[in-house]
Amino acid sequence: MDFELTEDQITIRDAVTELAAKFDDQYWQEKDEKHEFPTEFYNAFAEGGWLGITTPEEYGGHGYGITEASILLEQVAASGAGMNGASSMHLSIFGMHPVIVHGSEELKKRTLPRIVNGDLHVCFGVTEPGAGLDTTKITTFAKRDGDKYVVNGRKVWISKAVESEKILLLTRTQKFDESPRKTDGLTLFLTDLDRDKVDIRPIKKMGRNAVTSNELFIDNLEVPIEDRVGEEGQGFKYILDGLNPERCLVAAEALGIGRAALRAGVRYGNDREVFGRQIGKNQGIQFPLAESLARLDAAELMLRKATWLYDNGKPCGREANTAKYLCADAGFEAADRALQTHGGMGYSEEYNVARYFREARLTRIAPISQEMILNYLGSHVLGLPRSY
Repeated sequence: MDFELTEDQITIRDAVTELAAKFDDQYWQEKDEKHEFPTEFYNAFAEGGWLGITTPEEYGGHGYGITEASILLEQVAASGAGMNGASSMHLSIFGMHPVIVHGSEELKKRTLPRIVNGDLHVCFGVTEPGAGLDTTKITTFAKRDGDKYVVNGRKVWISKAVESEKILLLTRTQKFDESPRKTDGLTLFLTDLDRDKVDIRPIKKMGRNAVTSNELFIDNLEVPIEDRVGEEGQGFKYILDGLNPERCLVAAEALGIGRAALRAGVRYGNDREVFGRQIGKNQGIQFPLAESLARLDAAELMLRKATWLYDNGKPCGREANTAKYLCADAGFEAADRALQTHGGMGYSEEYNVARYFREARLTRIAPISQEMILNYLGSHVLGLPRSY
């Protein structure tokens, strides 16, 4: 086994770390408090060519794998940008995978170069209030009308919809009850987010407030047939292609937040003196932080295995899900312990650990909960009866 990063991977890690460091905790605190999209940060990464790290070279990208993308997003989160920084570019970096693999050449040429250069913001429209994680039960419907579709329905928890020009939209083109299999009859589109036909309502939420999460009310949105990704009725299969890489990327982001929080906890443990001694000398402070280091390091190894398997074309469902589970837990635990190390000051906004805590908590819910990962491991890996 070779645990060394390649020369290219080291270059990516160091360059991203240097660029992200230009946007300090104060920047992210202000963006979060004001609910402002981090435009300067996003533009800096777009100008550096980082948004195209996994996009094929013929569309202006670099053609790297999920390992390199995970290194990039881990360093973004670890800089203190957390999920605010990572979510601003997450979909641009890998969310277009279904389009790259299944989209028409015309659709790819029309959209991918603009995504790579940062000109085109795209959101991902899958989740619905009545379906949750049961994607087959979505009801947003696209009715064929000549050379276009007319879409009606509702979506929820759609990140970046306020900032986006287009949406990667999953709909039904055949009702659930009329489909031979529950995964049939779903169709994917990459189309304009027409504000005259789509009412976008930001959701008030606990954290990651520099990047919006939204409810979408879609009323007679007209979608040209040219905006369809692949074949009608095959959309569920197309989005499955991106699930394992997404698990890996969120794992990397959780790992990065944990690293940022741990760094803050260690700094405070060294600087803060109570009863004439640094609080970091106390084992009640030192041991939890040391344990978090061990858990982050262990989770990172599973993440590296998962991305290596994916990039080498090998099955990785077990490893990708496990990596997401372990990194999310380790990242949140590190943030919780860093906050505890700060005592009352951790509960304030002054030291940023409260922001890390809020954003780390998100990774245990999205894009899939820890409990659903255990469902997957229990039924698909251990062979236990399926519970849902």
